[in-house]
Amino acid sequence: MQCQLQSDSRFWIRLGRTSLTAAIAALIATFGLSPAQSQDGGVSIELNKLEPQGGQCRAYFVINNKSGTDYEALKLDLVLFKPDGVIGKRFAVDLAPLKASKRAVKLFDIEGTACDEVGSFLINDAMECKAASGTVDDCLQDLDLSSLTNVQLTK
Repeated sequence: MQCQLQSDSRFWIRLGRTSLTAAIAALIATFGLSPAQSQDGGVSIELNKLEPQGGQCRAYFVINNKSGTDYEALKLDLVLFKPDGVIGKRFAVDLAPLKASKRAVKLFDIEGTACDEVGSFLINDAMECKAASGTVDDCLQDLDLSSLTNVQLTK
């Protein structure tokens, strides 16, 4: 699985291939829901843990696609806030497909950022959201977010 990042020197950072792939796959599933699909079970994403990896931080997400819909693409605009509330990094992730009725663990490394420098994550926007049947409008509307860490995950 390979991921693609947007390249805008003011806002985007490059994350490792493995780290982005995992994060993107988790988030794609979460954002690709329409109101009708969410009634079928929806998609939830949980920030499960943060783990130091050398001088950077690894984030683990548990994604539960309870819907009957396969998601092919979801490009997300993510913002990392420092513990003091100041924006630390902004990056785009493009997740690989998420299968219907499937729970998965996805992870990504936040290059150049230690775990104690992470205060919260904001899913700022879904830049692209596509199910097998086509483009899905209002992907963020039915996203169910949670965190088992002291770091908030919001939209």
